[in-house]
Amino acid sequence: MGSLFFRAGVVMVVRHPDLEHVMAFERADARGSWQLPQGGMDEGETPIEAAWRELAEETGLGPEHVDVLAEYPDWVAYEWPEHLRKGKASRKDRIGQVQRWFLFNVHSIDVQPAPDGSEFVAWKWVTTDWLIEHVPEFRRDAYHRVLSTL
Repeated sequence: MGSLFFRAGVVMVVRHPDLEHVMAFERADARGSWQLPQGGMDEGETPIEAAWRELAEETGLGPEHVDVLAEYPDWVAYEWPEHLRKGKASRKDRIGQVQRWFLFNVHSIDVQPAPDGSEFVAWKWVTTDWLIEHVPEFRRDAYHRVLSTL
């Protein structure tokens, strides 16, 4: 679904067993900015393959920690703010991302992600409302669109 102007990617929502909280991760390059694990799709990779790969790379979580429960039925797009577009992709004409979202449930409350240190430096359980308020503004509509369906 990627296009000339939008980078194809995935977002992973990891939900607590209480079904009320999700894992939020603090960005290494923007302390105080929180988001869900996400990343781009590699050439020839399916969205679910990219989701498992990105989840492992960014959080250390895999099938021994989480189960995939659902996939949001639509691609969700957002544009990067003008000041971020230059450094966001190898293709300088891209203006944003289009993503598939996946819902994962942790096996146990004892599951502990290991933020990769390069993209994320911390994590915590939060409500979806809290997360929507603390993601960068340009992502809020996308987060609200998907997280309001949980």
